[in-house]
Amino acid sequence: MARTGYLPQPALDNLKKYSYKGVDKSLVSRFVLQPFWTWLVTLWPTWVAPNTITLTGLSLVLVNFATLVYYDPKFLCEKEGAEGPPHWIYFTWAAGLFLYQSLDAIDGKQARRTGMAGPLGEMFDHGCDALNTTLEVILCARALNLGRSWWTVASQIATLANFYLTTWEEYHTGQLFLGFFSGPVEGILSIVAVYVVTGFTGPEFWDRDFLATTHLDRYPIILEYVPRLGLNDAFMVLGGVVLAYNIVTSYYNVYKARVQNDEGPFLPLLLLVPFPVSVAIEIFWLSSPSFKESTILNSALLVPFLCTWGLQFAHQVSRIILAHVTKQSFPWWDAMWIWSIVGAVDANLPLLINRPSLIQSNLPRTALFVYVSLAMTFFSYARFCYLVINDITEYLGIACFTVRKKDKAGDWVAVGTANGKKQ
Repeated sequence: MARTGYLPQPALDNLKKYSYKGVDKSLVSRFVLQPFWTWLVTLWPTWVAPNTITLTGLSLVLVNFATLVYYDPKFLCEKEGAEGPPHWIYFTWAAGLFLYQSLDAIDGKQARRTGMAGPLGEMFDHGCDALNTTLEVILCARALNLGRSWWTVASQIATLANFYLTTWEEYHTGQLFLGFFSGPVEGILSIVAVYVVTGFTGPEFWDRDFLATTHLDRYPIILEYVPRLGLNDAFMVLGGVVLAYNIVTSYYNVYKARVQNDEGPFLPLLLLVPFPVSVAIEIFWLSSPSFKESTILNSALLVPFLCTWGLQFAHQVSRIILAHVTKQSFPWWDAMWIWSIVGAVDANLPLLINRPSLIQSNLPRTALFVYVSLAMTFFSYARFCYLVINDITEYLGIACFTVRKKDKAGDWVAVGTANGKKQ
């Protein structure tokens, strides 16, 4: 009988060929965090599934996000007259993100402890990381007092670009490469530090002049060549430098892997194109009616817009990692972009054909379309996750949120008894 699931049979057969490979060159990870993570995983009973640990970490980030929505639903910063969350909230954000990082790091260790390691964990871990990326962009932008600004949008682009690069690199090299400064380690710790500082000083601290705060303004040569920036702006510039570094190192790793396999080293560059295309679509929508007078950017719709964008991105990179573990072709196109394409074209009809927008003719109608896009994107991504998880668990005979496998008779049993042995 022909399969009716999400994954074709050849893709499912390739799941059994998958094996995780990773390289972590971070000194912080090696000498500080790894000993802590090795101890932390021992606190979890072996009957707790690794994906349950991953989901617990993501839940902490969702709680952090919920507190932002509760205390600052309009996403206004202090310089715009908002009171914002109380300072103690930022400490909870720091704790939640640090715990997320820790739980995300030990899920693989728990998988090996319980005999549940495999492609399902790779997919689930990657999907949760993708969702966390946009949530932390929004939270960090609030902590840095960036609010409704193009800096917030720029941080979204840079953060998603780093994630896309890592996924693209893993697809072509067959291994996850974390350099001396990586998003999952030093990047997260940097954001934790931002939350802690904001908890003590308040978001207004980050509006201080960078050169004056660091006392670099006493050097004439620096004043001549370095522009005056706030601490938050300087933090964004640093993020741009890190992105440039990661672009170079990611392609270098891909280049080496392709040359070693006697494959063309330049073809993978074409597979970077889908990301800037998706970014261009979002920016085109966001820039209506103009960059300075953006309807969405200058309203409370920025947060649901970024969440919609983040879900579309999560679907995009999840399909790439799925193609990696099932040895399928790289996904160029993502159907979720249709919502943003419709939104971008409709919002810019006055610019394109000198006609008024058909859907987003005023702010309430724009809000309705943004929230409908968010809902449809959420349900589409949830459906994707359900179908993929169902296909993989049924084919490999391994449960997602419990430590169970199918025995030879096809019944679900505890892992220790799957082969007829007492646990």
